[in-house]
Amino acid sequence: MEKTLPLLLRSIQKQHPDTEVQLWKDHSGLFQPTTYSQFYQEVMDFAAGLQHYGVKRAHHIGLISDNRREWLIADMATLTLGAADVPRGRDAMPHELEYILGFSECALCFVENEQQLKKILALKDNLPKLKKIIMLDQDFQKDEGLPQSPEIITFLEVMKEGQKKTGKSGIAALEKEMEKGESDDLATIIFTSGTTGEPKGVMLTHGNFTFQVKEVSKVIDIQPGDRWLSVLPVWHSFERILQYVAIGYASTLAYSKPIGKVLLTDFGRVNPTWMGSVPRIWESIKQGVYKSVKSKSVIARGMFKFFVWAGSSHAVARDLILNRTPQFKKRFYPLDILLGIVPFILLYPFKLLGNALVFKTIQQKLGTNFKAGVSGGGSLPSEVDKFFRAIGIVLLDGYGLTETAPVIGIRSFDHPVPSTVSPLPGTLIEIRDEQGEALPPGKKGVIHAKGPQIMKGYFQKPGLTRAILSEDGWLNTGDIGMWTFKGEYCISGRAKDTIVLSGGENIEPVPIEARLRESEYIEHAIVLGQDKKYLGALIIPDTKLLELYMKNNSIPYISRGDLIGMPEIIELLNEEISNQISTKNGFKTFEHIVRFKLIKANLEIGKELSAKQEIKRHVINELYKKEIKALFN
Repeated sequence: MEKTLPLLLRSIQKQHPDTEVQLWKDHSGLFQPTTYSQFYQEVMDFAAGLQHYGVKRAHHIGLISDNRREWLIADMATLTLGAADVPRGRDAMPHELEYILGFSECALCFVENEQQLKKILALKDNLPKLKKIIMLDQDFQKDEGLPQSPEIITFLEVMKEGQKKTGKSGIAALEKEMEKGESDDLATIIFTSGTTGEPKGVMLTHGNFTFQVKEVSKVIDIQPGDRWLSVLPVWHSFERILQYVAIGYASTLAYSKPIGKVLLTDFGRVNPTWMGSVPRIWESIKQGVYKSVKSKSVIARGMFKFFVWAGSSHAVARDLILNRTPQFKKRFYPLDILLGIVPFILLYPFKLLGNALVFKTIQQKLGTNFKAGVSGGGSLPSEVDKFFRAIGIVLLDGYGLTETAPVIGIRSFDHPVPSTVSPLPGTLIEIRDEQGEALPPGKKGVIHAKGPQIMKGYFQKPGLTRAILSEDGWLNTGDIGMWTFKGEYCISGRAKDTIVLSGGENIEPVPIEARLRESEYIEHAIVLGQDKKYLGALIIPDTKLLELYMKNNSIPYISRGDLIGMPEIIELLNEEISNQISTKNGFKTFEHIVRFKLIKANLEIGKELSAKQEIKRHVINELYKKEIKALFN
């Protein structure tokens, strides 16, 4: 494997010059291809243009943009020159951008469009080191109203300046600069999304990324020409490693959006092989299927539920036979075969029938080449996992942090064990108790990781770095996990999210919140109760389905906005919560939700939610002080 990302790109484009690297939408919404040879020339031209505008090795370059083809050109051109980019999505708040660009001392910044330009220009007095802004949107037209400082430069201007240089002398000089790069060179500073407060700049190297590109092929069989549907924010480390993996194996990136109608339409048009996504999107797809089923006849709904049950039960039986059951306690494999063989045989006809009558239609929406979805950015809820296994769609749960660039665990494609991941090859994992001692299988503790993908540290924050990264390279992930007896491990929550009730009970809110979202009437749930006698929850309901419930039950109401105050809705959601979080579903008595409060507003990315759609608990606590106080009065 090449030691830097631009060297990797150069190697791949020589081997696969005519393979498509990008599929991007034109103004009419049609996908247009860019081959590896074309893309490499664009990167070289753009890098030469950046040189003209003063970019040098070790510079920090802001990159404020969502997924688009120009993002990858700007990223690779920056890395070609030995500079590092500092990325963020266009949903970033002004105060975040001011902190990130100022703290990382960016003299130049890419922005996606005019909206981002205005946002940055409004901060210019507080960003004295920012001298140049490059607009990625190729439709942008400069006018006389633009300020002289910082200088505004268009994407095409950079390209034209670069083409002057590469046209005369070729790309040899640029490749010579590229070859100076080392594995330990800084590639990016990704600031954490701030779910717990002030963002921290995670310093990641070329070697952090290229190590994962090399090792992931031992877990997932990626082939040249495979297509990846790109929907996650590209500035985040999970989507970013997927982009580099795609390049590393000469596959294709097709840019879409995590919006239901757009996503499903693009599935049909692109016919992808893989898609990376966060658990919330897979939950949304599952909920969308159930919503469509609700409008069908009683018989059709009954058939659907039966076939989902049959498919899920058949998958469990198959796992018993194939030794793919998670062993948090020791199991006797010959007994598992005996337990699984009869239901496997009996349910097989129903599995085939369900696939022919129901599931084939769902599968076809994902195209004919789809191998698997890769889920990251949070642990995949077990009920979502079960549903997709039941309908015959493979999801591979991945695990990692921004600080691990990000992959330190992934479920094997060839031998998937539900509810678990395996350490990425070449990565050491330990699960430790409070005294720092390694724990055996079946015991919960904090996950620690060591490997070539671990960050260099937090930018200009050595104290925070030492707090989680030991001198011998072990990173304290802050996540709670447990080994199986076969060498996989599961993630059950965040140590820093742990709620401790006044009675001393330790509770992980994430699994409870995931289970609550299994209710079709609940969009989001935030579990609370630190130092209280019991658990409470803020519930954001799905008002469209609540309205349908009222209509189906002939219950009069004035408007959708009035629903959450109606006693019928309170009773319905109380029953839903009690059914989901119950002893029969594996929850302890002290994990039950005693009181809840309904919230009208949807949670927003960049406000209550991070880019990974994780809950920013400190923001929730501030925004909903009154509601939280009422829960525990």
